[in-house]
Amino acid sequence: MRIRNKYRKSTTFRCNAGSRCSTSAIVWSLVGCLLMLHFYLLARHKDGVVGEIQLNMSQHPQFRELVAVEEENIQIPPPRGKRSPRAAKRRPKRPTTIIDEFLDENSQLRNMFFPDKRTAIDPMKDAGNDSFYYHPGRIWLDTEGNPIQAHGGGVLYDQRSRTYYWYGEYKDGPTYHTHKRAPARSVIALIRICVPPMIPKGWIDGWKDLRSHISVQVLRRGKVDLIGVGCYSSKDLWTWKNEGIVLAAEEINQTHDLQKSNVLERPKVIYNERTGKYVMLMHIDDANYTKASVGVAVSDYPTGPFDYLHSKRPHGFDSRDMTVFKDDNGVAYLVYSSADNSELHIGPLTEDYLDVSRVMRRILVGQHREAPALFKLQGTYYMITSGCSGWAPNEALAHAAESIMGPWETMGNPCVGGSKVFRHTTFFAQSTFVIPVPGFPGSYIFMADRWNPTDLRDSRYVWLPLIVGGPADRPLDYNFGFPLWSRVSIYWHRKWRLPNGWSGI
Repeated sequence: MRIRNKYRKSTTFRCNAGSRCSTSAIVWSLVGCLLMLHFYLLARHKDGVVGEIQLNMSQHPQFRELVAVEEENIQIPPPRGKRSPRAAKRRPKRPTTIIDEFLDENSQLRNMFFPDKRTAIDPMKDAGNDSFYYHPGRIWLDTEGNPIQAHGGGVLYDQRSRTYYWYGEYKDGPTYHTHKRAPARSVIALIRICVPPMIPKGWIDGWKDLRSHISVQVLRRGKVDLIGVGCYSSKDLWTWKNEGIVLAAEEINQTHDLQKSNVLERPKVIYNERTGKYVMLMHIDDANYTKASVGVAVSDYPTGPFDYLHSKRPHGFDSRDMTVFKDDNGVAYLVYSSADNSELHIGPLTEDYLDVSRVMRRILVGQHREAPALFKLQGTYYMITSGCSGWAPNEALAHAAESIMGPWETMGNPCVGGSKVFRHTTFFAQSTFVIPVPGFPGSYIFMADRWNPTDLRDSRYVWLPLIVGGPADRPLDYNFGFPLWSRVSIYWHRKWRLPNGWSGI
């Protein structure tokens, strides 16, 4: 007969009165604690690395100027002239906003957003103490004294010639109204792809009225003939020489992708070491924005001419705002807005950069982001994106990931300074590219376009310092609240310059 040992201890653990914890629960609790400790140490390590970078940069006196917060105070002017007694009794549907003033070509504040040519940046003139200063929003002249035409562009640093090349949309033509019947389809399509159904709370009062204003007054007027892709070269990122139109519109073949009534946007160029070719990728569309494809062109030289090869919908999906990112190992990635601009897609290109591979990931699903601009620091990938609101400015967001294929986490609005409306409109501009500043790890130039919907060739460039450092704005979802990445900050300045001694070439 088996005798039970009354002194034998139970294999379960008493946690509190009336309950017991199993061995597996204890084990999983320990695993959870170890995971939290791992994430905490990882966050401390990353903060230490970026903190060391920031400490080294902060010792430079001009760097301290870049991170100084500069405020703006814009007051909406009273209406011109006296209002009639009848008009004075009528209450407006909603108060006029700064964005309304920005979109109004007759606004009294127009010169603040789009200063005239008297204040233009002219590198060929002796500017004295203003030499090498960037003035966001001012007209920027090339070495021939003409306004630079490189909108929605990107910058390539060519190791062989030790030169920077700036490629962008050449919009030196009139902005005109499309036919009254024609835009009905395009306006409806553009509203569908450019206006998200959910707008961040508090972004702007009366969004419905603004959406109507954008769709009728802005989208219908925002049309220029396709001219081509402009290219400019520089040794210092400030003095730019016009290298001409390196990819020109098609004048004869009316069915060609580059026919002048079609759309070419956001050209980006990367160099392929394997083939020795410079490869240009760009958004190609028809006048109604229904083609939604990526075009490819190649050249033996950075200054072209580029031979146009073809266009296609990558991975079988619609593609509009796009960019290209070349990683340290030479693998290049295409990032594009898709699914009616409701999400971004990302995937590697083939070895020759002329097509996409079969691999693709959907990121920022349902967030309605466009105008992606990527960069990398200490093994972490960062991205700046814009909201979807046509030509009207909106709030930028910064995102980060350990792998370029995701998952990507949203870190918050990177804009610092100006005013609340400046920050919520990305300083009245839209992201297009990010340039690393050699010799200053963690510091970059944020490239953006300030679109002028009524005269697109007069759209301006907003280049500002971008710094990585400090705690992120938002706790992240999957790492138990420990932010793994430092904050991305874009600082507003009326004028600024790169630190002396930066190794540009």
